[in-house]
Amino acid sequence: MSTPDADDRREYYRIEDMLALEFQLLPSDASPAAQALVDDSPLFNLLGDLHLLEFESQHLLRQINERDRALAGYLKVIDKRIDLIARALSQGLLHEVGTPQRVILSEGGISFTANEPLALGQMLGLKLVLLPQALGLRLRARVTHCQARGLGEYEIGTLFAELSEAHRQLLARHILQKQAAERRLAKARDE
Repeated sequence: MSTPDADDRREYYRIEDMLALEFQLLPSDASPAAQALVDDSPLFNLLGDLHLLEFESQHLLRQINERDRALAGYLKVIDKRIDLIARALSQGLLHEVGTPQRVILSEGGISFTANEPLALGQMLGLKLVLLPQALGLRLRARVTHCQARGLGEYEIGTLFAELSEAHRQLLARHILQKQAAERRLAKARDE
């Protein structure tokens, strides 16, 4: 008989990544509305919204490109300019959320280390900053495992809860970009 964790491993590809992560405990018995994350960072929200808008407008840019390549080219330049501004702003965000740490990330969940153990089933509010594009994501997750790794260090495994399709697509795109970058590095080393 397979376990939910084993099923998750088959369904989603996992990568090792460096990202900024902050979490807070949420009440397990509260409704999703009551478990809403504290909205305390306008910069974090701005960067997250910019990436969601870019994701949502990609199909429009493809349609424009079919009709008017010059206009599509110009809009891509504008998009790159906005991305550069977002990257500059993200440096302040990294100070706010914390230094990047090593995690295991998939479309289904995230595994990270914490200084204290967390109870199985505990709901968490996560703030993730995916690098290098400084994509800020605010997600909810449920703790699926907690294992001691050393003195005061615990590996925490989670599954994302009620992940929107847009957030899942952004995670998938980040994972694919990370895989492509790793392949390019491996190819460059082999040459």
